[in-house]
Parts: sequence; structure tokens; C-alpha cells
Amino acid sequence: MAEEEQNIVEITDEDGNSTECEVYDVIEFENKTYALLLPLDEDEEDGELIVLEYIEEGDECYFQNIEDEAEFDRVCEYVQTLEYDEDEE
Repeated sequence: MAEEEQNIVEITDEDGNSTECEVYDVIEFENKTYALLLPLDEDEEDGELIVLEYIEEGDECYFQNIEDEAEFDRVCEYVQTLEYDEDEE
């Protein structure tokens, strides 16, 4: 159970709204690390995946919006090519 709790993060958008998300996966792409997050308040079947840059600095880690639209599009295209086992939790 403790491991499952570690996969839950709270993110805050630019309007100050907080959302709890499950860290679905962390991927490496084009020499950067990205986190794939699933909001917990939405139906998992229809829920929208949130893609953010994942940054580690020493013992600290945080998420950052992908400001470059072309970079965001490339990451999203790459994510769509990934295959996940539907039974995977």
C-alpha cells in the first residue's frame, strides 16, 4: 500500500487549481525525462493523460509544463507509440 501512495502526486495549474494524479509512467525521450500522469478524479477509461517534464535536482524533483509546442507534440506522438498492458496497474 505504501508503494501505491508514493505514485500519487498533487499538481497545481496556473490558475491555482490542484489535481491529484497517479504517476502512470516516467519516460526518457530526446535526452529529457517526462511524467505521464492520470488525474484521479476522472474515469480512467476516458481520462486525459497529462504529460509534464520531470526534473530532478539533487534530492528534489518536480514537474514542469512543456512550453515548446513542437516539443510537446513530439512527446505526445512518442507516447502514442508506447504499448502498455491493459491489465497493468
